[in-house]
Amino acid sequence: MDLKRFPDSRSMGRAAAQQTAQLLGQAIAQRGVARLLVSTGASQFDLLDALVLEPVNWKQVEMFHLDEYIGLPETHPASFRRYLKERLTSRVEFRAVHFVDGDHPEAALAELSAAVSAQPIDVGLIGIGVNAHIAFNDPPADFDTQEPYKIVILDDTCRRQQVGEGWFATVDEVPVSALSMTVQQILKCRSVISFVPHAVKAQAIHDTLRRPVTNLVPATKLKEHPDWTLYVDQDSGRLA
Repeated sequence: MDLKRFPDSRSMGRAAAQQTAQLLGQAIAQRGVARLLVSTGASQFDLLDALVLEPVNWKQVEMFHLDEYIGLPETHPASFRRYLKERLTSRVEFRAVHFVDGDHPEAALAELSAAVSAQPIDVGLIGIGVNAHIAFNDPPADFDTQEPYKIVILDDTCRRQQVGEGWFATVDEVPVSALSMTVQQILKCRSVISFVPHAVKAQAIHDTLRRPVTNLVPATKLKEHPDWTLYVDQDSGRLA
């Protein structure tokens, strides 16, 4: 694990974007194409804003999406498909894009699982939630399943986080289930970069770094990855 500390989210975003771009460039040079896995949420704004400015040959990059609410239309402000189209895929031209379709979860499970299993992901941008979830693998997370994606039930802390970030007005509006990439599939990424700013994530970062690997703190599993870089700012890293 490589822990990188920065004074603020914006400078941290530029650094994480540069590392991501470098890894994608290396993959393109070696294999002609690269595969990128992308997180969403308010914490990722500065990273994505910096990443689209990097001189990557995006037409040789295939993008995968981590998770999506089940039954939430793409027109809703909280839709992660909408988020990625507004903040990423409308700003750079990818070789291919694989969105998680929460409107048709069973079909999406089959299609996404086949696509992601075809070749390893080169770079996984994996955020960490307030409850230390990775993707929508809330505690106690399933560390065992080998399926690439699965349907999950969201815990109360996760749902409150979505309200706190302004995506929903009340907890009752937050869907109770989602389609998420699994922990084991995340660990198959060649490189994992976790961009985790803001004070609200301080306890999750503390627990991730200080506690042993446990499914009660899902992000602790990333410590077993051979190439994991964790970016924190002075707020999120204050307890670490």
